[in-house]
Amino acid sequence: MGYTDFLIFPFYLVLFAFIFSRLRQNYKDPLLKKYHKQGFWVKVIACIAFTIFNAYISPGDSTGLYHNEGVNIHNLIVQDFKNIDILFSEGKKFDETLLRDPGNAGYFKSPNNFLVTKIVAVLCFITFSKYMVINLIFALLAFSGAWKLFLFFYEQYPQMHKKFAIAILFLPTFVFWSSGILKDSICIASLGWITYGLYEIFYRKKGILKNSLIIIVFGYLLIILKVYILISYVPFFILFIILKNVQTVNNIALKYVLAPALILGSMFGFTKALKSYGDELGQFAVKDLTTSIKRYNVAYENQANSGSANSNFSLGVEFDGSMMGLVKLSPVAIFTTFFRPFMWESHKPSTMLSSLEALLLMLFTIYIIFKAGFIKFFKLISSDSLIMYCFLFSCVFALFVGASTLNFGSLVRYKIPCMPFYLISLFLIHEKVKQKAASKLILKPAVALEESIFSNEKTTPVLSFS
Repeated sequence: MGYTDFLIFPFYLVLFAFIFSRLRQNYKDPLLKKYHKQGFWVKVIACIAFTIFNAYISPGDSTGLYHNEGVNIHNLIVQDFKNIDILFSEGKKFDETLLRDPGNAGYFKSPNNFLVTKIVAVLCFITFSKYMVINLIFALLAFSGAWKLFLFFYEQYPQMHKKFAIAILFLPTFVFWSSGILKDSICIASLGWITYGLYEIFYRKKGILKNSLIIIVFGYLLIILKVYILISYVPFFILFIILKNVQTVNNIALKYVLAPALILGSMFGFTKALKSYGDELGQFAVKDLTTSIKRYNVAYENQANSGSANSNFSLGVEFDGSMMGLVKLSPVAIFTTFFRPFMWESHKPSTMLSSLEALLLMLFTIYIIFKAGFIKFFKLISSDSLIMYCFLFSCVFALFVGASTLNFGSLVRYKIPCMPFYLISLFLIHEKVKQKAASKLILKPAVALEESIFSNEKTTPVLSFS
């Protein structure tokens, strides 16, 4: 990255600021306008910070692989238009003698790496191949998905807009690690748009064609990039939509019949889909899931033993590669995803921010459990479909990531899709606790007044006419 990036960047920033300001005019709610504007500029600042961090402080895949080889593919197409076939071919068929950096040999065999690189190559045609500008496009794509998530939650509980904004638009690591050329930026965009599409089709019952196309496009991206996000997210969101639709049924008897039937039906359909697409899911297919996690564990352990990865860590629990072993591992894996690295485990600038955030999240979790009470905490989760969906998705996703990612540098990035949902579940539980406490305060004076009235009736002397 050179000084020309900083010269060209402001022109693109002005262009996108104008586009997003025009989009903002579609909202009549002043709160939405405010958060849309704030979220946009927070994302721009995060993009600048991400660019400086990855270009000058801690270079990684964003610069060395995706941008470097994306520019290379762009140049190959410019030199000979026949090379445009590269954009429509598989990474394993790419001629590695054409790589710009021979050290990147083998990376394109993974379809997710090749997809991100091809997207960068296409964007090079409209950005003069400038790293900082392409980062901005990735960042704003992620912002568009995050904004759809914010709109969804805002519609459920408008009075909690500040908390939703903190969890989705302003959460530091979530914003930072989705502000540049990484798979995570596209995944966050996909997650938000899929949520929007599913909600519009199955609850609002409108825009079926448009939203089906949205789901197909972003679903395809997630399948290629990180299919385990779909596996852990879609079932719980569909569960939420089912329960929300059932709530609109007035017949109580029908509710008790309809809800279990729809839930069991959706579980059966999702299970059949997973089995049918086992080959496409690859290492995340049900039959291969535990084997894949075990393989990742062994790979990280070998790196740690060889001293080649000083950010690697151990869960402290031996995983035998079985489904029961995964169940036993789950508490430690989930805890690791949400609350590690600890402050003393951070040895790099890339993990310090996540360590501080994890510490605050742990303290906030303890506070919420204390306020609600341990048993009531879980009762509130099971009693509210929105809390249930957020909490279960975040925990299942945390299990996938925590069990298979034994490197803090990777963990701080991989866990970001579940962090807003976990934080939102805590905010919702806290809101429920406050509402119940407030209702008791309102009820107490009424009960006291009623007791006083009955007490006065008992002590009032009866008039005698004798």
